[in-house]
Amino acid sequence: MNKLVLTSLLSVFVVSAANAAINDNPLYRPDAGKFVSETSVASHTENTTAVALAQEFAYGVTDRFAVSVGTVLAEDNWFDTSDWDAFAIGANYRVLDGNLWKIDVFGRYGVAPVWGDHEAFLDKDFTGYDWTVGAQAGYTSGNLTLAGHVAFDYLGAESFDWDEDGLHVLSAGVTGFLQLNHNWGLVAGAEYSKILDDKIGGEEIEDNKGSWTGTFGVNYNIDEDMFVAGYITKEMNHTDESGKWEVADGFGFGAKFGIQF
Repeated sequence: MNKLVLTSLLSVFVVSAANAAINDNPLYRPDAGKFVSETSVASHTENTTAVALAQEFAYGVTDRFAVSVGTVLAEDNWFDTSDWDAFAIGANYRVLDGNLWKIDVFGRYGVAPVWGDHEAFLDKDFTGYDWTVGAQAGYTSGNLTLAGHVAFDYLGAESFDWDEDGLHVLSAGVTGFLQLNHNWGLVAGAEYSKILDDKIGGEEIEDNKGSWTGTFGVNYNIDEDMFVAGYITKEMNHTDESGKWEVADGFGFGAKFGIQF
């Protein structure tokens, strides 16, 4: 369930260019004074009874600065287990807003899980805390947008304890969006993620070269302020267990609904 939830979080919490219409463009951000709601649901062909539901609200403080709050709920085996899997707040600032080139910087603070497996609310022995900083640069011309991003995450068992032995994760990726016509668009991307630490929980990690996640989606604009999208994801991993790159069985799939008001 962790990879499923992580995929949902990445798609929901990375709010990023003011557009005439709301859509899955990687450079989209709400206009000044506008609210955006995005709801997504995700599962995986290897376990279709496991489902993650993510919700994000974003607000454009100015045309360059946006803030967001989001959460993820998850269930498995028809609610045999269920979690309030994550809660996060974030901010995004448009450093460069040229006609063709855009550059954003963003940050996020998240808690995961908030509650799960009947553990106490914000139990520090169970809950993880995630600090994220990153940047995104993109180019848009005509109906095509290309954007690349890089992010650094620090995950620990204490919210503000920088001396503990937490996890350090580096992620980088590229996303493209093609507007086919007034209503339809295609989005595709790939992201690489790697744990930078030599040990996890005191145990050494050997020959861990990280993982790749590919995404492909179809976007449909109902009108200027509302869209729906469907997408699939596929993973490729390299761990010390296999010693080589392996494509994960099955694929993730999901849907998204967004509205600007």
